[in-house]
Amino acid sequence: MNSQTKTALITGGAKRIGAAIVETLHAAGYDIFLHYGKSEDAAKQLSNKLNGIREDSCRIFSADLKNHHQVSTISNWVKNHTDSLDILVNNASVFSPTPWPSADKQDWESIFSTNVQTPFFLTQALLELITVNHGSVVNLIDIHADRTLEDHPIYCASKSALKSLTLSLAKDHGHQLRCNGISPGAILWPENEGEMPSEAQQAILKKIPMQRLGNEKNIADTVLFLCTNDYINGQIINVDGGRTTFS
Repeated sequence: MNSQTKTALITGGAKRIGAAIVETLHAAGYDIFLHYGKSEDAAKQLSNKLNGIREDSCRIFSADLKNHHQVSTISNWVKNHTDSLDILVNNASVFSPTPWPSADKQDWESIFSTNVQTPFFLTQALLELITVNHGSVVNLIDIHADRTLEDHPIYCASKSALKSLTLSLAKDHGHQLRCNGISPGAILWPENEGEMPSEAQQAILKKIPMQRLGNEKNIADTVLFLCTNDYINGQIINVDGGRTTFS
């Protein structure tokens, strides 16, 4: 990678919203560090595509974010290739139902380790690189951080915690970097068909004033906006088609 080129690290960047963020930032001139979990084929395909557009502009790395020790592995990987990091997007997330009667400690640890612990310690490990050029951290939160989702108490709590960390970093280190969050609404249906019945989908759409889903580009464009407007700090933007106006 060219040492003069701006750089961005995106966790969970191989598919869906993460991939859209990767492509949008790459198109804006950033060299990409793409973290992925198990989606190796998708990561390789995306990397090959971007490197075909601009040589040596995308590197990929796999790590299990449920394993705390992987945080230092990711940060060391980035540090071995660049002396500064302009953007960190904490996008990787675990989403699964955990009803109160059946949720257990393993559910708690699995969701919180990926959704809260990793963003905190990865940001901490990369603070020195991010502050070199007064960079930007963007955390992917969720509208359900404020409006809890039925049968997802642990997930919603994790996103609420991530929102709090976003505001804390913006306040504590606002003289060195900027930190903001994006709370998506209904952007994509679950990957596996049949996970959400059509009745449930229609019930969600009825709560959206725009009466349609968003798309990955809506989130990716907001990430780019937050990273290029240098006087936005400590803000959480809901990208939800107006769903949070529904009561």
